[in-house]
Amino acid sequence: METLHTHWHLIAGVFSLAGWVKGVAGMGLPTVAMGLLGLWLTPAEAATLLALPSLVTNLQQAWGPDTAPLLRRLWPLLAAVTLGTWLSAGVLTGADPSLVRAGLGALLALYALLGLARRHWTMQARHEPWAGPLAGLATGLLSGATGVFVLPSLPYLTALQLPRELLIRALGWCFGVATLALASALAWHGALPRAAIAPSLWALLPTAIGMWLGAWVRNRISAETFRRFFFTTLLVLGLQGVWQALA
Repeated sequence: METLHTHWHLIAGVFSLAGWVKGVAGMGLPTVAMGLLGLWLTPAEAATLLALPSLVTNLQQAWGPDTAPLLRRLWPLLAAVTLGTWLSAGVLTGADPSLVRAGLGALLALYALLGLARRHWTMQARHEPWAGPLAGLATGLLSGATGVFVLPSLPYLTALQLPRELLIRALGWCFGVATLALASALAWHGALPRAAIAPSLWALLPTAIGMWLGAWVRNRISAETFRRFFFTTLLVLGLQGVWQALA
């Protein structure tokens, strides 16, 4: 984590920006942070630094009334996310960083295109018993390899047609469980040293400031304006990541 001391101001800016995005949209913290932290850190280092900010913000987002019924519906998804993350976490710790970064860039670009295209699916209740674990396993495999949890969990949860506040909480549970699974898997692989706890704790401050500013902005701009800006930015970032990794 020597890079933290030499680039602390840039890393603080990354977490402030990522927190701002999550404050406005209710998601996007790991997506933005992993994409930008990869400019200075290895994927494993970036995921380690992200552990506490992601966990704390997602658990805060997930908590609310009627938690038990929501978890009864989502537990197959969450269990599969955990399994998939553990199965693929070795990629994040042992793979060629350029290949992981190319995969992350492609993931960012795909996520952005889905958002810009306004693709919507409806998941019928009879399909949830098999679709939930499948989406969870795929999400876990991708999160273990890249540190980002948005695909395909986000399209799946959106397809459930949950009320807005319930959807936000469902995303919080999914991302929070994925964060816990990734942190424990990285620790198992020896990529989460005790020395990383303090830097991750330090990253909570700029994240919290960014989230507060994001919530302030959310109440003052239209959702459509931000949606286009957000997904266009992610598309450019993803394509740039692929180009840099493969160049």
